[in-house]
Amino acid sequence: MAVELCLLLLLFCGSTISEVQPIYKPPPGTLDFGFVPAKTYDTGAYHEPGAIGILFKIVHAFLYLVQPNTFPQDLIRKLAQQQFGNTQGDYQKAIYYEIGFIVSAALGLLFILLLPLVGLCFCMCRCCDNCGGEMHQRQKKNADCQRSCFATFLFVASLIISVGVLCAYAANQHLTNQVRGAKKLVNSNFKDLKIFLNDTPAQIDYLVSQYNTTKDKALSDLNNVGSVLGIRVQEQLGKEVRPALDAALTMAGAIRETKEALENVSVSVEVLQEGTERLHANLTEVKMHLSNTLNDSACNAAQAASTCNIIKNSLGQLSINANFSGLPGVSSQLAKVNDVLKIDLSSLVQKGYAAFNDTPDLVVNQTRNILSDIKSVLESIGSNITTFTRALPVQKILADLMVHLTQTEAYVQDYFPLVEQYDFYRWLGCLILCCMLVLILVFYYLGLLCGTCGYDKHASPTTRGCISNTGGNFLMAGVGFSFLFSWVLMIVVVLTFVTGGNVEKLVCEPFEDKNLFKVLDTPYLLNKHWKNYLAGIIFKNPNVNLTFEKVYSDCKENKGIYTSLHLEHLFNINELLNISMYTEDVALKIEHIQINLSKIILLDEIGKENLLNFSSSGIDGIDFSAYLTEINKSVTKVDLLSFANDLEARADQLPKGALENALKGHANNIRMIHNQQVVPLEQAMSTLNQSIRLLKRTSSELMVKVKNVISAVNAAQNLINNNASQVIVQETKKYVDTIIGYFEQYTEWVKESISMEVAACKPIANVIDTAVDIFLCSYIADSVNTFWFGLGGSSMFLIPAIIFAVKLSKYYRRMDTEDVYDDTENGNNGYHKEHLYGIHNPVFTSSVEQW
Repeated sequence: MAVELCLLLLLFCGSTISEVQPIYKPPPGTLDFGFVPAKTYDTGAYHEPGAIGILFKIVHAFLYLVQPNTFPQDLIRKLAQQQFGNTQGDYQKAIYYEIGFIVSAALGLLFILLLPLVGLCFCMCRCCDNCGGEMHQRQKKNADCQRSCFATFLFVASLIISVGVLCAYAANQHLTNQVRGAKKLVNSNFKDLKIFLNDTPAQIDYLVSQYNTTKDKALSDLNNVGSVLGIRVQEQLGKEVRPALDAALTMAGAIRETKEALENVSVSVEVLQEGTERLHANLTEVKMHLSNTLNDSACNAAQAASTCNIIKNSLGQLSINANFSGLPGVSSQLAKVNDVLKIDLSSLVQKGYAAFNDTPDLVVNQTRNILSDIKSVLESIGSNITTFTRALPVQKILADLMVHLTQTEAYVQDYFPLVEQYDFYRWLGCLILCCMLVLILVFYYLGLLCGTCGYDKHASPTTRGCISNTGGNFLMAGVGFSFLFSWVLMIVVVLTFVTGGNVEKLVCEPFEDKNLFKVLDTPYLLNKHWKNYLAGIIFKNPNVNLTFEKVYSDCKENKGIYTSLHLEHLFNINELLNISMYTEDVALKIEHIQINLSKIILLDEIGKENLLNFSSSGIDGIDFSAYLTEINKSVTKVDLLSFANDLEARADQLPKGALENALKGHANNIRMIHNQQVVPLEQAMSTLNQSIRLLKRTSSELMVKVKNVISAVNAAQNLINNNASQVIVQETKKYVDTIIGYFEQYTEWVKESISMEVAACKPIANVIDTAVDIFLCSYIADSVNTFWFGLGGSSMFLIPAIIFAVKLSKYYRRMDTEDVYDDTENGNNGYHKEHLYGIHNPVFTSSVEQW
């Protein structure tokens, strides 16, 4: 047990759980600690018996019939506590549990006592010419049927005995084969235990070394404090700062757009005024020429009069519709906006952006001294862990464990040849037992073979052949050896049955369903002063809830031995990675960070004044309705193209001549006016329309908009100047929690690794499984139980075989006397002889005298 304690000590430097719970725990970046180095264990603690497993199952079923009762936990506990018999019903319970074995053993003892006695009596009886000892065979009508039945029954019994012998031999050979192959399994277990010892310090070193991963991540965040804490502060402040600067930048763009719109309005109005005057003059001239043409004498003709009159009546439509001469100018507004644009507001806003974007650099510059102290603290944590780990006597413990393990392995290797030698003796003894039965079977089979082959139904009992007589002698030899060997065989059967059966029912089955562990875990069972024996051995504290069943189950699942044995009750290992004192130092130093952002100017007074000047530029005083009224009108009262097309169509209605040609010339002239003058005017009107509407939208509540922008900028600036410290404290706290979160991830990972990966105790469970489940139960108990099952079955069938062999031998052996019957009287059913080889035949004599 001291060796086991030393083995457990190896794990104490790897487990820790920080007891410091952060007030706020954001999800930090996930750290990749890799995989704990671990080698695969070779031992597979599972035995597949192969084809003989069918026999094992049959034996298990037979044992269940003999002993169907559940595992007697209470009786075993009382027996272990030396309290068995204190209660009146204990013996009754024990007898009730063992009743199947008791009855079976009693029958076996009767067999052992009675069969030799019966054999002795049978031998003496035959010596007195009784019990079939008289060499005389009375003839019966059904003699052939009886002989055939006896031969068949004996053959069947011999076959059953043969099957039993084969089962016993197979079990005997299986046990020997498993013992010879057990060395490989034993070596595999020792190899796994060595791997267990050798890998544990490497796993511990790996856990300790992964602190560097945590430290490097924390140092990386500290080295990039601008991109971590600075950006976080910037993001929080940016929720108000960026919208304010964006609004100011938008207003700067609106000023430029306003200037462009005013310039467009000024130019467009001038173009429209000049264009409409020129268009008006041209249209007046066209009307005059058309009027002169229509006053020609050709229009007085009957065919042209009506058409000419219609054209005359439509000449009034050739005039302009929109009047731009009365629109007010925007030169004063444009001049004020130009004055506003003398100051580049966009540049001022960009300076604010640049100053705000320098927040991470400000954080870096103002935290250099504190960060160096924090880095020193982190380095000291790593050095303390390394120093503490090196101070542990891990190598000495490992060396001692390896010495004990090597000595144990050498002891096993030295005594293994002795085990094989004794197993050879056992195998030879079991083989001799099987050979006893084989000898009996040989006599029976030879008797059946010689008797059957040498039997002549025409020969009289006194004239039977040598082969038939030899067959009968073989059968009687088999009977004699049956009486000689049967009681020896049954003694072995009873002893192995009681021993092997109880091992199966009291050890193997309870071990499989873990009832055996429940008995071992009974409080005060193994030590009357200890509630939990295992805890008392390991921790010297029997009140710790540590059970054999839980340890075995955890090791079976290949969990870490620290979890399996609850070593936290034995070793105070939180000191190794209990970084609470260090994280508190780190947190205090980070929380003392003072960051001054007052140097950030989002928008100076010049920019604000520039915005106010823009709001008072007068664009909201423009008469937009007057502009829109004229813009919504068409340039001319009638579409000149339509008018020209209509004029040309009416000219086609006139007779061919000068009038028609003149009107078509006027139509072309009107089209030219439309293309050269009306179209440019319409384009100018479109530009004017867009600019006026833009100015109208911009001027709508312009003063309110500007004040809102200025108020937002002032609020953001006030946040930076006065309330930024609160944001910085809040983000610094989150930053602290992120840094501490890395260490918490590390400790949680260490805990998980210690629980499931470090010093996985599967080899310990494998050793238990190998010793109990494989060696004791699968190799020994199953083989022994199958051996007595086959040997016992064969021994039991010796009884009917003896009876049938004795009966059958009478039909094969040569008799000294025989029955003689008259052929006429008895229908040739008997034999008729004048002499009987000089031997007195009382039956024959009486027949002659009567005759």
